[in-house]
Amino acid sequence: MGRAELDKDPHDVAAMFDDVARRYDLTNTVLTAGQDRRWRRLTREALELRPGQRVLDLAAGTAVSTVELAKSGAWTVAADFSLGMLKAGAQRPVPKVAADALHLPFADDAFDAVTISFGLRNVADTARALAELARVTRPGGRLVVCEFGTPTWTPYRVAYQDVVLRRVLPAIARRVSSNPEAYTYLSDSILDWHPQRRLAEIIAGAGWSRVAWRDLAGGAVALHRATKPA
Repeated sequence: MGRAELDKDPHDVAAMFDDVARRYDLTNTVLTAGQDRRWRRLTREALELRPGQRVLDLAAGTAVSTVELAKSGAWTVAADFSLGMLKAGAQRPVPKVAADALHLPFADDAFDAVTISFGLRNVADTARALAELARVTRPGGRLVVCEFGTPTWTPYRVAYQDVVLRRVLPAIARRVSSNPEAYTYLSDSILDWHPQRRLAEIIAGAGWSRVAWRDLAGGAVALHRATKPA
């Protein structure tokens, strides 16, 4: 896989995630010092799910995030374009669908809520993916995007980008990941990603309203929330 500024060919990105699937969950937990569990819980809470509602978890990977969403009592489906990731999560008791974010295999207005965690920056066309998520969400339904962001405090931002992303993350990945080279792409994709305000503008431009965000980890991660107009 090339650097993050190159076109994100779906086949290349899917193949990369196939390669890291075996130890993906372990690597994420180590790289985030266990904060990934908290972020999944906060994503579920931000969606304000109720029992019986239908929820799409896009870029669900091994479906660990989908299982967290199911704790709400909502009916949840995991969708991902990496068959290797879905296979790695085969034991998790939620429905799973192979799906391309730009061509979702679901009817209009099919879901009460949709979410994507740490996957939007891997899509070739961010705005189109967000518009496709809006298409499959009922009017008045909710979107939550959990994604890497830009730290708000300058000294922390510099240290995070220069030390954590360029040095620490690759070093840890070499020890625990099944494909350490893929985490070079991870670092590049985070560095090239939109800051929080710009992502909010893209979400609004894709047809969502009432867009807001909450910074986590000092802005290194952000939860964006929006509603489909009724």
